[in-house]
Amino acid sequence: MNNKIIGTGVALITPFKSDLSVDYDSLTKIVQHCINGGVDYLVVLGTTGESVVLSKKEKDKIVRCVVEVNNGLLPIVLGVGGNCTSSVIEDYNSFNLDGVDAILSVSPFYNKPSQKGIYCHFEQLSKSFNHPIILYNVPGRTSSNMSADTTLKLAKNFDNIIAIKEASGDMDQIMTIINQKSDDFLVISGDDGLTLAMVLMGADGVISVAGQAFPKIFSLMVKEGLKGNVLKSNELHYKLFPLYDPLYKDGNPAGIKECLSQLNLCSDIVRLPLVNVEQDTKNELQKICSSLETS
Repeated sequence: MNNKIIGTGVALITPFKSDLSVDYDSLTKIVQHCINGGVDYLVVLGTTGESVVLSKKEKDKIVRCVVEVNNGLLPIVLGVGGNCTSSVIEDYNSFNLDGVDAILSVSPFYNKPSQKGIYCHFEQLSKSFNHPIILYNVPGRTSSNMSADTTLKLAKNFDNIIAIKEASGDMDQIMTIINQKSDDFLVISGDDGLTLAMVLMGADGVISVAGQAFPKIFSLMVKEGLKGNVLKSNELHYKLFPLYDPLYKDGNPAGIKECLSQLNLCSDIVRLPLVNVEQDTKNELQKICSSLETS
């Protein structure tokens, strides 16, 4: 499985209609857009997919929609995480997992567990899940960092823990993991803007937000970086660079939904408590998207 999640994964949004129901036609268009754009795998029901505001019935239907549209072309990673270990295991067991290749599971949030607590949480998931597991460290959302020592210990002790999506922004921590991990454990960027830097230091790719709007340029940047083509990958990185600040300025996925709306792939609608981007951000994204479309 490990070699299937090298490169560019995209964290798919969940598009909504004006009545706030899930827009499966737009989801189909976005998946096709990503596949045609050359991404390497798809990630469903992550933070960007607004998973916390979706019903169980909606989640099941979204997964089935993506699996059907993908039709076996790319690996599919499903987000299954939370801050109650037993509930995460129950959630995992409740899904129809046909067509799902791996699970992305966020480090427990809000509870602020100790490193021992984080370790024991993923130990239980490892023993309970039949799929490969990608750890997800995002302290900006969880208020609890998973240390390099904890990551490396989990990677060493559990064969089905195959990777980490690192979104701590702590380059010392990330380099420690890259430097000390085994060859078959993958480090995946969780920050679009840090992706190339991480790849050039030895990371294995990204789970990207921006990549679903501009899959061709983003996936090419990652491919060139993985090949060690610094000049070409840097050129592509700096084409994308102006996008990152406005993309996240008013929250995720409000920014990426605005971009996808401008690309006529879906509406910009989000569910509360999220709201649309401010007009200044909208104008800024409009200019950048127009520039990237023609570049």
